[in-house]
Amino acid sequence: MSVLVLGFDLTILNVALPTMAADIGADTGELQWIVDSYAVVFAACMLPAGLLGDRFGRRRMLVAGLLIFLAGSLMGPFVSSPEAVIVARTVMGLGGALIMPLALSVIPTLFDDDERTKAVGAVTAGMAVGMPAGPLLGGWLLDHFWWGSIFLLNIPLVALGIAAALLLIPETRDPSVPRVDPVSTVLSVLGLGGLVLGVIEGPTRGWDDPLVVGSLAGSAVLLCWLLLRERRAVRPMLDLELLRNRAFRWNAVVAVLATFVMAGLLFVLPQYLQAVLDNDPFGTGLRLMPLMAGLLVTARAAPPLMARFGSRIVVSTGMAVFAFAMLLGSRTDVSDGYGFTAVWLTVTGFGLGFALVPTMDAALGALPASRAGSGTGLLTTLRQVGGAIGVALLGSLLNGVFTDRLDTDGVPGAAAEKARESVVAAQAVAERLGAPHLAESADSAYVHGMGLALLVCGIAALLTAIVTAVRLPDGRQGEKPGSGAPREEGKTGRGAGIASAKGGAGQ
Repeated sequence: MSVLVLGFDLTILNVALPTMAADIGADTGELQWIVDSYAVVFAACMLPAGLLGDRFGRRRMLVAGLLIFLAGSLMGPFVSSPEAVIVARTVMGLGGALIMPLALSVIPTLFDDDERTKAVGAVTAGMAVGMPAGPLLGGWLLDHFWWGSIFLLNIPLVALGIAAALLLIPETRDPSVPRVDPVSTVLSVLGLGGLVLGVIEGPTRGWDDPLVVGSLAGSAVLLCWLLLRERRAVRPMLDLELLRNRAFRWNAVVAVLATFVMAGLLFVLPQYLQAVLDNDPFGTGLRLMPLMAGLLVTARAAPPLMARFGSRIVVSTGMAVFAFAMLLGSRTDVSDGYGFTAVWLTVTGFGLGFALVPTMDAALGALPASRAGSGTGLLTTLRQVGGAIGVALLGSLLNGVFTDRLDTDGVPGAAAEKARESVVAAQAVAERLGAPHLAESADSAYVHGMGLALLVCGIAALLTAIVTAVRLPDGRQGEKPGSGAPREEGKTGRGAGIASAKGGAGQ
């Protein structure tokens, strides 16, 4: 129920982006911040969130996250400017930072190795169910109500999630974990925020602009300071020691790249389906179904394939299929209909599912039960950083290409400037001025930028497939979870989880 809320929120928002661009006048940069304000806070706060769960109770902090997420969802429907939406999304990101790592951290503490794979599949299926239902319900809401109604959908889901957590999840904790370091938390928030700000503003302001240079330089200084501070800590909040574990490290790399590509894809694709192919919001959600169907199928198919062939073969093959889908998608032309897009979207879903489910399972299996919260916090933080950078980098690449290739000849200066903000804005200007050539140029420029973004994704996925085929441990070959990282008294799976829970109750 917890991850279902996040799955809904992810895809509903992306379907709503074109509508928000038109209704509240958000340009491409503001749309990126509406997405990334959530992702940056999500990523930066997950490390302390995992520690809070380990220390004070994972169920308690999960419920707290759901309540904070509910507060942000109640703010969203009643704001009317891009800046206010960004604030609401920031609050929701804080709630999500508690929800995701703590929903995952109960898996290695409560389930043994056999059940853990099924539990990871259930979590993946929960996300996958939320993701296709989100566009459909969101599209229907956008067709019949105002854009703010997409936030209201979260309210009953959060209420059910809270009830399920209180009634069904036993409390587990590990009071010996380190305290939350406020200095490191501030460094992570400011460092990631500066990185995303620089990447988003670079294409529009210029990479030599003082704001862009200062943001990127400041981000590098703050993140290096964070790493040095954590390396010197006796019990660090950012537990980089876990990355010495080969299984955790390489599975985390695959998970980060998959999240990077998927976040960028879900940012650029709805605008293509809605603005270029002229679908309404519900039709846009419907046309995302091939991607979601592939994820749903692989959530069930991946575990038996892992048991038979090992995670290395399944993951590297999944990444290769993923790369093929991205390279195929990069050949999309403005004259192509939806049929070609449906083909490569379906292949994308299969590749992504076969890459993500095994890597999440193997990474969680490598964690000591006593460090489940901090470990899942680190893993999810890395994934969310990848997602935030994916939206920022691929969105900025798309925006830069779109602005350079948009033909505004004969368009008045103010209208031309407005048209450069986004493909939605360009379509609106073309309709108002009766300038079909501007609309055609906007479609062509956007598709070209999308193709270049998908090409970058495809190359990155192909390189990752090659590296994982060589470096990723094979789960069938008996490599014990957590080798290379400390474990508590050699306990894993359900036994360690029960010991941790009893220890927490005794405390």
